[in-house]
Amino acid sequence: MAETKEAHVVVEIPVDEEHQQLQNTISSAIKHHPLMEISQSPGHLLLLKLWQREEDILGRKIAIKETRLDSIKREIFQLCCFFFIFHGLFLTILFTSYNSDESHQKGSCQRWWIPSVLSVLTSLFIVFLIQMKLFRYWKVSNQLQRERNNNRTLTRCIQELRMKGASFDLSKEPQNGKRMKSSSVEIKWKPLTWLSQYLITICLACFTGLIFPTSRFILCA
Repeated sequence: MAETKEAHVVVEIPVDEEHQQLQNTISSAIKHHPLMEISQSPGHLLLLKLWQREEDILGRKIAIKETRLDSIKREIFQLCCFFFIFHGLFLTILFTSYNSDESHQKGSCQRWWIPSVLSVLTSLFIVFLIQMKLFRYWKVSNQLQRERNNNRTLTRCIQELRMKGASFDLSKEPQNGKRMKSSSVEIKWKPLTWLSQYLITICLACFTGLIFPTSRFILCA
C-alpha cells in the first residue's frame, strides 16, 4: 500500500514596520503612564494609599454626620408637634372649664394667671429643648461642611497625583477646608445668620407670649 505523507509547510508572515512601531508606542505609553510611574515609586505609592485611606475615613464620617442631622431634624419636628398639641389641649380644656363653670366666672377671672403661668413655663421648657436641638444641629452641620470641604480638597489632590505620576511633589499637602474659598465671596451678616438659624425658636417664643394673655381673654371675656 502506498503511504501518503503530508508535508507541513511553515509560512513566516513578515511583521509590518508600522505595526511594530505601534506596539512600541503602546508599550512606551504604558511604561510612562502616571499610574505605572506611581507603582514604581514607593513614596508616591505610599502617599496615594494614605490619601485614599483618609478619603475613605472622611466619607464614613460624612455619612455618619448626615444620619445624625436627619435624626436631629426628626427630634425637632416631634418637639414642635408636641408644642402645638399641648397648646391645643390647654386651650380646649380652658375653654371647656369656662363654659361649665359660669357661676364662678368672677373667681375664675381673678385666677386667670395660674393657668397662664403653667402654660408659659411648660412652653418655655419645650422651647428650651428645641433650642438645644437646634444648637446641636448647627454645630454638626458646620462640622459636616468642613469635612465635605476637606474631602473635596483631598479628592482633587488624589486626582492631581494620578495625573502627574512621579512628577508630583511629595511635599504638597491638602489645604485646609477653611482656606479653600470659592470665587464668589459670600458676605454674611452675623445677626441675620443667627436669626435664620434660630427662627423656629423665635417664632415659638413669640407664640408663647401671645398665649399668655389668652387665658385672661377666655376667662374674663
